[in-house]
Amino acid sequence: MHPSEEIYCEKSKRLRGKTIVIGITGSIAATECFTLIRELIRNGAKIIPVMTLNATKLVAPDSIEFACGMKPIVELGGQVEHITYLGCASAADLFLVYPATANTISKMATGIDDTSVTSMAVVALGGNVPVAVAPAMHQQMFDNPAVSRNIETLRSWGVHVIGPNKEGPRAKIASKEEVVAWTIKLLSRNDFNGKRMLIIGGRSEEPIDSMRMITNRSTGLMSVTLAQRAFERGASVELWMGGCSVPLPDYIPVKRFTKVSDLLQMIDTIDQDVVIVPAALADFTPADSKEGKIPSDKKFDMILNPVPKVLPLIRKKCENVIGFKAESGLELSELEARARSRLEEYGLKAVVANDVDSVGRISTSATFVTSDSSKNITGSKSDISDAILDFCAAKL
Repeated sequence: MHPSEEIYCEKSKRLRGKTIVIGITGSIAATECFTLIRELIRNGAKIIPVMTLNATKLVAPDSIEFACGMKPIVELGGQVEHITYLGCASAADLFLVYPATANTISKMATGIDDTSVTSMAVVALGGNVPVAVAPAMHQQMFDNPAVSRNIETLRSWGVHVIGPNKEGPRAKIASKEEVVAWTIKLLSRNDFNGKRMLIIGGRSEEPIDSMRMITNRSTGLMSVTLAQRAFERGASVELWMGGCSVPLPDYIPVKRFTKVSDLLQMIDTIDQDVVIVPAALADFTPADSKEGKIPSDKKFDMILNPVPKVLPLIRKKCENVIGFKAESGLELSELEARARSRLEEYGLKAVVANDVDSVGRISTSATFVTSDSSKNITGSKSDISDAILDFCAAKL
């Protein structure tokens, strides 16, 4: 068994049965291809690597072969590989150019066919195979009017342009996480195409003094997973995040808040089709937050004031709101009753009731409560996210 088979579907099966031809060109970002290929395989993809001669000067073909288990196509031969993989009935599901140099982008936009990668592009663009490019170059090259025009030409043909991430003088290639997310998005069900979704997550942090705070238990993992899955299923997603201890996706717009009062000031801007709120928000805030640090050997009294409930205010801005209800140590019937009470009181479409003892774990015990039913959706954060999004797709 080739080592690449050991990681097949290690993370998910979302790309299982999908074949991706990846075109590697002569940018230094080609050194990122090894990890991208492995990540695609971990999600179930079969990879066909194609390299330009310039790419082989930067990345050893043997390294790419080890990554995916197939010898890279560097020069086309008697097997007419460009037709075999992209021009017949059993063609690949996606042609991805990663990295895409200014040279290759311009050749693709003008129909030039003089490398293994551009030959693949000519065939893919002439057929029905989806095409995506991930540009990587110096910023001045990206801003060159001819290159900009060629990128827009590709977009007008339906080519998906992933990134780049502008950083100083460079138009850096999109992260492997962004490319994998876009790949899943392009090759998966697209049931939220044209829909705008807001996920509000993390924890609020109400200051006692300049160092201490009142907060709740939340890593932010549930909200990040929801945002990622909604993106992969075609939604235009925005993430509002309080305190968290998980990495935030660099391909989803993020707005941060600290206190509940910060979040309250943001609510008036809500105009999305669906709002999902896994956030762990404080019910109380100190009446008088102290400047500096209160001495650790000094006793002090603290008065807590209640903060406004956020869900009813969000509900005034959006008809389709799904909330979360966290409890601890309740019988299932009582947990469901409390969730349904909140649903009816605030006019929500659904409430996810969960046990706080499972906060931060990859697998979570959860019940999905609507006005007329309740359903056990216990599973991984990804499983729960899909259960929530399936409801949104079917009912909202």
